[in-house]
Amino acid sequence: MADTSDTRTPAQIEADIKRRREVLAETLDEIGVRVHPKTIVGDAKAKVVANIDHTVGRAYVQVNRAVTEVRARFVDEEGAPRLERVVPVALVVVGVVGLLALGSRRRRD
Repeated sequence: MADTSDTRTPAQIEADIKRRREVLAETLDEIGVRVHPKTIVGDAKAKVVANIDHTVGRAYVQVNRAVTEVRARFVDEEGAPRLERVVPVALVVVGVVGLLALGSRRRRD
């Protein structure tokens, strides 16, 4: 048989009840804040922003890597341009721009 005797005084029991009520009030306040629509929307926005930041960070790393690779193709270790690679690319760019300019002139006439 279980012992149901309580050796606390009525004042101690009242103090325990008061403490427990305060703890429960804090818990209910916290639950109210967590389930409030503004909190839920704010949390959702924060997750979206975090995902966007992560995606932008990954894109930055990939772009930085691509720029480094292109720079390595057109610049040597001392930082001087590699003319054997720069000149052909420059000629192609000039040719494409020239063709585009000629094409736009013919459409106007």
